[in-house]
Amino acid sequence: MSQAILQVMIRGRVQGVGYRAWVEYQAVTSGLEGWVRNRRDGSVEALFAGAPKHVADMVALCRHGPPSSRVDSVTSETASADELKLRRAGEAFSVLPTV
Repeated sequence: MSQAILQVMIRGRVQGVGYRAWVEYQAVTSGLEGWVRNRRDGSVEALFAGAPKHVADMVALCRHGPPSSRVDSVTSETASADELKLRRAGEAFSVLPTV
């Protein structure tokens, strides 16, 4: 089975509202690999890798976010497997420090 890898940028009120923890929970529940992190510009960046349908479903979920968030935009682009190397050793999905 082929694997899809997408890098996603989420903008809006997505910091300080539990967005990263929500993304981590949703991704792990969906069996995805990758990572999520805050960016200094106020956005959230994530990388999702897995079955194409599960990755697409996760991007769709990101358009709504947790109840306390307000998502203004979500953009995605294809990424390489090298981007998965940013995860912490031994973790399928990591919450990374802000960049």
